[in-house]
Amino acid sequence: VPAKTYDTGAYHEPGAIGILFKIVHAFLYLVQPNSFPQGKQINYFCLKYKFVMDAIYYEIGFIVSAALGLLFILLLPLVGLCFCMCRCCDNCGGEMHQRQKKNADCQRSCFATFLFVASLIIRQVVGVLCAYAANQHLTNQVQGAKKLVNSNFKDLKIFLNDTPAQIDYLVSQYNTTKDKALSDLNSCFLTKVFFKNFHILAAIRETKEALENVSVSVEVLQEGTERLHANLTDVKMHLSNTLNDSACNAAQAASTCNIIRNSLDQLNINANFSGLPGVSSQLAKVNDVLKIDLSSLVQKLNMFVLLDIKSVLESIGSNITTFTKTLPVQKILADLMVYLTQSEAYVQDYFPVVEQYDFYRWLGCLILCCMVVLILVFYYLGLLCGTCGFDKHASPTTRGCISNTGGNFLMAGVGFSFLFSWVLMIVVVLTFVTGGNVEKLVCEPFEDKNLFKVLDTPYLLNQHWKNYLAGIIFKNPNVNLTFEKVYSDCKENKGIYTSLHLEHLFNINELLNISMYTEDVALKIEHIQINLSKIILLDEIGKENLLNFSSSGIDGIDFSAYLTEINKSVTKVDLLSFANDLEARADQLPKGALENALKGHANNIRMIHNQQVVPLEQAMSTLNQSIRLLKRTSSELMVKVKNVISAVNAAQNLINNNASQVIVQETKKYMDTIIGYFEQYTEWVKESIAMEVAACKPIANVIDTAVDIFLCSYIADSVNTFWFGLGGSSMFLIPAIIFAVKLSKYYRRMDTEDVYDDTENGNNGYHKEHLYGIHNPVFT
Repeated sequence: VPAKTYDTGAYHEPGAIGILFKIVHAFLYLVQPNSFPQGKQINYFCLKYKFVMDAIYYEIGFIVSAALGLLFILLLPLVGLCFCMCRCCDNCGGEMHQRQKKNADCQRSCFATFLFVASLIIRQVVGVLCAYAANQHLTNQVQGAKKLVNSNFKDLKIFLNDTPAQIDYLVSQYNTTKDKALSDLNSCFLTKVFFKNFHILAAIRETKEALENVSVSVEVLQEGTERLHANLTDVKMHLSNTLNDSACNAAQAASTCNIIRNSLDQLNINANFSGLPGVSSQLAKVNDVLKIDLSSLVQKLNMFVLLDIKSVLESIGSNITTFTKTLPVQKILADLMVYLTQSEAYVQDYFPVVEQYDFYRWLGCLILCCMVVLILVFYYLGLLCGTCGFDKHASPTTRGCISNTGGNFLMAGVGFSFLFSWVLMIVVVLTFVTGGNVEKLVCEPFEDKNLFKVLDTPYLLNQHWKNYLAGIIFKNPNVNLTFEKVYSDCKENKGIYTSLHLEHLFNINELLNISMYTEDVALKIEHIQINLSKIILLDEIGKENLLNFSSSGIDGIDFSAYLTEINKSVTKVDLLSFANDLEARADQLPKGALENALKGHANNIRMIHNQQVVPLEQAMSTLNQSIRLLKRTSSELMVKVKNVISAVNAAQNLINNNASQVIVQETKKYMDTIIGYFEQYTEWVKESIAMEVAACKPIANVIDTAVDIFLCSYIADSVNTFWFGLGGSSMFLIPAIIFAVKLSKYYRRMDTEDVYDDTENGNNGYHKEHLYGIHNPVFT
């Protein structure tokens, strides 16, 4: 069945970002390891009040994670507010004083390292870059989605447009089956019944061809031998003149010249075809016999016999055509095409709007990433300035400007962390709950087909319908038609007749039930009445011509005379051997004109052989085959002719007396063969409709494109990766804040500092300088 190739490949390869998608999938599995609930469980939940508790149990991972996120949203701004108020009261590190400790350098290095590793490298790689990559990936896929959407619409149009053509093709193939049955009935059956011995036609044609070959070959051989004889005579004369040259009288050349002179008599023809008798009279008689068109005698009888059977077969074809026209296929396809065209126009009109809103989404996500980047910039600058400007020999009150700026940058990063953290976490929680549940409740069940099993749960979508899809399509919910089976069949590119169980709408088995037509054919054959009494297969003139052919004189041809001359060689000596021998003799002579002349004669003899002897040998081969065929035919000719005349007389007698009864009997014997053709046709039609006609791969591609590619691969994976990166960055804000506050104390310039003194002061060598009136030289 002719089928178009569909362009859509419903498969998405995410590329390098696919590694992040797999990490996110693994994280979601840790959050939600529970298996997807079966349809019966969902139905039970809906009917019982236990649904709430079971739903909470199933979603416990998401609920706990979302609760932690909400706790983060509420507490972190509150902690930041308390932290700021505490520092304003010179507590929580707000006092510009730093005690001197022996391990101060070690603490500063540890805090800087922890802040760099935990807060910058991890947050930047896992957080910002991950979120930015997911954000950009979604935008890229939305921009490229238009091509995929157009491809799906194109495939659906091909699907709708090609289905009527495929149905017409199946119907048209009935004519091929019908023609084959009639052809076999025509060429095999009737010929076997009436004209079993009419193979004499082939014998007559072979005889005519053989006679024509003999006539042509003899003419070619006669002309060729005459020309060859003349050329060989000229060669002998020129050779004789050359050998009479005075150079041959020399002692060194005399013996060689005598040998060559004695061999000249061999240059002569051997076979003589001029005396062979002609075959023109026999050929004329054969042509007269061939004027009888024996093959038309068969067609005369067939024309009468096949009319009734042909009418029955054509009525079957008309019934099939009428039935296909009554099917509502054209109306359904036309309505679907209108709906498809409107849907395509709607998508094309609103696709720019989708791209515009996707730009706003991309910009908002980029701003969120920039919030994290801004905090990172402050931390980077704080570490850079603090590390580069720190002087370990300077006291806390005399630290340089660069070091102090580094500490201020760190505290600025802390401040922005408190400002932005709750905004980031709100976005993370919302996208986590939405995207995570889409992945667990839609994408994963769609991949392992559990989602279809849920949709196929009896009485779930409609409490009165056992099978929802069958209720929608057939208005009969008891038909075993499921979403899973339809999707699987379309995925395998089966025909829509099989996929949707359309036999419940129109049953092609009833149309293609060959038994209902077999009875009609048998009844029609039973009542065949054929009057062939006026048909004369072969009149007396035709019989006389056949007898004339048997006495055409072919058996009187003198085959022995032909075979005698054919078995001879064309020349008495092989001209090539003679030329080679002549050239060898010339090489024995002294160098000079005589040697060159003899070699020239040798080349001339070779040319005569190639141009004249070789074609004559080919003509002799053709003549040999034709003569032997005629000899073999002539011995059987009279018997064959008598058999043909007997067969014609018997057939004529049968036609005049008992033709109808014999035809009916023989047609019944051939009936099984005819029915076998139509059984093959019906089985082929059934299989083609089930597997090839209206193959619904485009429908499965649309579902895969909408769910697997757009919803899951494009949106869900990108959204989940975005909240995964942004959430990781938000969570690392907490240790970053702690380490940044601790580290800033070592970079900022203090107002006061601890001063080391003798132990007798009673303060173990440490005291606050303002207690002793020692002023800070910087502020003096």
